[in-house]
Amino acid sequence: MSTVLFWFRSDLRLHDQRALQRACALGAKHLLPVVCLPDVHATTRWGFARIGPHRRAWWASAVEQLRQQLQHLGCPLWILDEPAASALPALARTVGTRTVVCEEIAAPEEQAQVTDLRAAGLQVQTVWHSSLLDPDHLPWPPLQLPAVFTAFRQAIESAGLQPAAPLPSPTALPPWPPGMPGQCTDAPAQALAALAGSGPAADGRSAFPYLQHGLHGGEAAALAHLAQYLARHLPHSYKRTRNGLLGLDFSSKWSPWLATGALSPRQAWAQLRQFEAMHGASDGSYWLWFELLWRDYFRLLHLQHGRALYRSRGLGPVRATPHDGRRFAAWCAGQTGQPLVDAAMRELAATGYLGNRLRQVAASYLIHELGCDWRAGAAWFEAQLLDYDVYSNQGNWLYIAGRGTDPRGGRRFDPVRQAATWDPQGTYRRRWGTA
Repeated sequence: MSTVLFWFRSDLRLHDQRALQRACALGAKHLLPVVCLPDVHATTRWGFARIGPHRRAWWASAVEQLRQQLQHLGCPLWILDEPAASALPALARTVGTRTVVCEEIAAPEEQAQVTDLRAAGLQVQTVWHSSLLDPDHLPWPPLQLPAVFTAFRQAIESAGLQPAAPLPSPTALPPWPPGMPGQCTDAPAQALAALAGSGPAADGRSAFPYLQHGLHGGEAAALAHLAQYLARHLPHSYKRTRNGLLGLDFSSKWSPWLATGALSPRQAWAQLRQFEAMHGASDGSYWLWFELLWRDYFRLLHLQHGRALYRSRGLGPVRATPHDGRRFAAWCAGQTGQPLVDAAMRELAATGYLGNRLRQVAASYLIHELGCDWRAGAAWFEAQLLDYDVYSNQGNWLYIAGRGTDPRGGRRFDPVRQAATWDPQGTYRRRWGTA
């Protein structure tokens, strides 16, 4: 084997890059890193764009940072603005290889991409590395995952399981294959500019002002954000403030970088443990572990149930799934007449971000009060959220709808009570013009 294609997917980083390590360990003389940009013209079955302006801009900035890092290592990133199923086989033929290494993603569409590549004659090796814990080192195989999160967490903690240490970033990579035609100097910039589009306007009201303060989507910004979060001792207050609605610091804001893979969960955990060693553990630092375990659990559910998680019934019995297009459109636009829900939906559309508490309240309102299909809501969040994660998005919507693993059969949030608890002075609702 003379050349390996390394396909970056939702792992746009160099630190803790186990898939890239596998590619380099194959012993090939040449490496060609490649990324396939998402299709900005794709639409959902519900009639709106599959990827909205905020996620497009965030993803473009993450890819640009990765491109610069690989350029520095002398192994540039090849950027393809077309689907992997057609682009990668053509590129493989150009460089005379059949070997592709990439991240394993256990969601149906992402699995289908790999299936299509193999059908085209490529030898695809996938590496699982998006979770905190290695699925092979758990007390049970993925198909025997506990049916509820609490049992999963308790088993992990009782066994004393800890994540493996993150891998350091490579200091050198194999060179490009000889005779590879270089991309036009302006081509990567043009492709990324097309992905980002005209770009959304900065909105100072955002709880995650990613267009300000250096919060770009790349690995350098991810690690800088993690470092400043720990340096300011914010883990100690996390449990108390995590349901906040306003400001950058009420939650960790790790999710935007975890979603693109610019930050490895093992890197975040390793640095959090170092913080605890120096400054002591607390309820807040434990709760960050708790949330990372939830993230793992939703990933493991995909290994266990796969495509079943995408049925209207989810994991439950067959039942009616009503939908009202007019009510759904009003929800998307923040025009339902419910002040807290409308404020949340306006923040989401304007900024691409929404705190976890408000995601739950808005999802509950769409399903349980407006009588709409939970899958439409999941698709809208996919389009709008800059920190969209296929596993967590699907898992959370199933959880709220009572079609996942929640033992209580779903969660219904009273928006009036939620507003009284989390926005008692109406500050958040006034900020978004609904009070």
